[in-house]
Amino acid sequence: MEMSGLTALVTGATAGIGRAVAIQLAQEGAEVVVHGRDARRGLEVVAQIEAAGGTARFVQADLTSTDDVLRLAKEAGEVDVLINNAGIYKFLPTSEMTDELFDLHMNLNAKAPYLLVRSLAPGMAERGHGSIVNISTLAAAVTTKGTGMYSASKAALEQLTEVWAAEYAGRGLRVNAVAPGPIHTPGTDEMDAATLKAVAETTAMRRIAEPEEVAEAVIFLASRRASYITGVVLEVAGGRLGIS
Repeated sequence: MEMSGLTALVTGATAGIGRAVAIQLAQEGAEVVVHGRDARRGLEVVAQIEAAGGTARFVQADLTSTDDVLRLAKEAGEVDVLINNAGIYKFLPTSEMTDELFDLHMNLNAKAPYLLVRSLAPGMAERGHGSIVNISTLAAAVTTKGTGMYSASKAALEQLTEVWAAEYAGRGLRVNAVAPGPIHTPGTDEMDAATLKAVAETTAMRRIAEPEEVAEAVIFLASRRASYITGVVLEVAGGRLGIS
């Protein structure tokens, strides 16, 4: 119950990594603000947390809308832990990427976290404590054809992570990021076995991770156990293959 008495906001908490993070935060004693677009799935996460003895509430918001992001920040209240997890990925070659998809990636993956940090970080700093963990991707560091807008938006988020860490380092607020590799999510579950195996073979550990494995790293960085860590991007990606 290391996070007892703290309030944590997790964006995109109705599935995948976000859901795993929300559940683990509640297990650590935090009151969790579960964000998502789907109220049914959001309330399911809240019910699961409450059934296990935790505390949670759901706030619905569209993070592509500036007004909705600001409303989410207001309804979340005084937040001690912010997990910027919500995101989108669409893999297309640059020649097929539309202006609308470009804006969608940048707005959801970079602008929404920026707006939430701008709204919530000053309060954390004023109270003298807080932790922010941004969910990036290995694709921000490893060049992969067809991931242009996704990789660029997450690279922007990583740069913001370092800037925010520097801005708030002397005010009790730490800012870090986690960069997952291939993860079992609703999206990967739709892949055929051959594709999944090919993806797994890109990692040194030769397997795809579960969301809970990524959540463990997120919880560590968000917790007091990482009290001397800020401005880092932690890869949770099964290791990179060496040159044989």
